Amino acid sequence: MAASFSYCGRFAPTPSGPLHFGSLIAALASYLDARANSGTWLVRIEDVDTPRAVAGADQVILEQLKHHELHWDGEIWYQSARTEVYQQALEQLQHLQLTYRCTCTRKQIKAFGPYYTGTCRHKHIRSPNSAVRFRNDDPILSFNDGWQGHVDIEPNFAGEDFVLFRRDGLFTYQLAVVVDDIEQGVTDIVRGEDLLTATSWQLNLWRYFTDRTPHFKHVPLALDEQGRKLSKQNHAPALSNTDAKEQLQAAMRFLGLTPNSRLNIPQMLTDAVAQWQARSFPEARQQDTI
Repeated sequence: MAASFSYCGRFAPTPSGPLHFGSLIAALASYLDARANSGTWLVRIEDVDTPRAVAGADQVILEQLKHHELHWDGEIWYQSARTEVYQQALEQLQHLQLTYRCTCTRKQIKAFGPYYTGTCRHKHIRSPNSAVRFRNDDPILSFNDGWQGHVDIEPNFAGEDFVLFRRDGLFTYQLAVVVDDIEQGVTDIVRGEDLLTATSWQLNLWRYFTDRTPHFKHVPLALDEQGRKLSKQNHAPALSNTDAKEQLQAAMRFLGLTPNSRLNIPQMLTDAVAQWQARSFPEARQQDTI
């Protein structure tokens, strides 16, 4: 018997600092897409890379979302509390003979070019001081995106044996995000287009853990005056909780919506949901079944 999944979206920031305007665009787009489809909108704190996490940044992020009236459903998940789950997922892939250990350093990899060429694939390394890579024998070279339309991925990137577990003992984002999205029942992933190419790797992992496939929308990135992505690394200014309405209006305009400044924030969001429902996307969303 086929099982259907109700819409479930999510916003999953890294707690390396407060949200900035680029973060707001991603949060707003995922929120509107969920509400436009009468779905659930989750918030997950992606702190699997614990050295990047800043103490207290998670609470700052949650307060920023509240001030912008972006209210989530359910409990907040933290990746740092889920290492045992990621270990089980890694062991599942190991059982399927889809992994191998690698001792290559970044310097060694760069010496051979921009992509990892599988140097350790046939070495049968057992040293615990090594990374674990995915044996990427059947790469996904293209997929359909709800915002970008048909997407082709550069074959050398798509076919790279990417890392699942780092030499420093941390699980990678690629593994953690897929495991979490599947376990939380996420059906739709709306995020920035900087993650467009990595979607190929993530879709590859999805098919080894479940029969269903999520829908993706990768929205454009906000850039600074130098043409760089707005990011914490590039010192993008934090969102101001006292200017929430103005910031939401700017984010709505960036996403091609027409905000009504006479409305308060909840009313403005309701109107934005209606506009989102009425717009035409390159790839219409259809309900998946398994």
